[in-house]
Amino acid sequence: MSAIEELASELARLPGIGRKTALRLTYHLLKQSPEQARRLANSLLTLSDRVRPCTRCFNLTEEELCVICRDPRRDPRLLCVVEEASDIGAIERAGEYRGVYHVLGGRLSPLDGVGPDDLTLSALLERVREGGVQEVIMATNPSLEGEATALLVQRQLAGLPVSVTRIARGLPVGGDLEYADGVTIAQALSARRAM
Repeated sequence: MSAIEELASELARLPGIGRKTALRLTYHLLKQSPEQARRLANSLLTLSDRVRPCTRCFNLTEEELCVICRDPRRDPRLLCVVEEASDIGAIERAGEYRGVYHVLGGRLSPLDGVGPDDLTLSALLERVREGGVQEVIMATNPSLEGEATALLVQRQLAGLPVSVTRIARGLPVGGDLEYADGVTIAQALSARRAM
C-alpha cells in the first residue's frame, strides 16, 4: 500500500470522513510544507500522550481532574450523565447548566458489542452512593440505544436516595411543525409546560 493510500485509509476511519474526503485531505496535506506536516503529526502525538479521562467524571483532560470537576462554583448535587465527553461541550455552550457531569464512554449497542460492562456505570453508582448527589439528569441521545442506556442507568440507581430525570425532547426553536416527525411532536406534547 502506498503512503498516500495508507494515510487516506487512516483518515477515512474518522467519523464523518468518507473515502473521497480522506483523499482530498491527503492531497491537501501533500501541498503543505514538511514543517506544517510535522506540526500536525506532533499535535496528534501530543494529544494522545497528554489527554486522558478525568479520574472522577471521565471527561477528557490533561490534569487528574477536569476543569469542571475542579470548579468550586459547580453544584455537585446535580449530576448530568452523557454518552461522550463531546456532549459536555454542547451542554456547556447553552450556558444554563451549573452542575457536574459523568461520561459513560458510549451507549448500549449490542450490535456493536457494547454492553453495560463497557460503560462507566460502576463509577457512576459509586459517585451516587458516596452521597451528595440529589439529582441525576440523563442526557443521552434520543436514539434507541440512548433510551436503552438511560433506562439501564435509571434501573441501576433505583433504590438509591437520588432523583433521576431525563432532558426534555421536542421541537427545536425556529422549527416548523409541518417538517417535524410524529415521534418528535409526540415527545414535545408530552414534555409541555405551563406558560
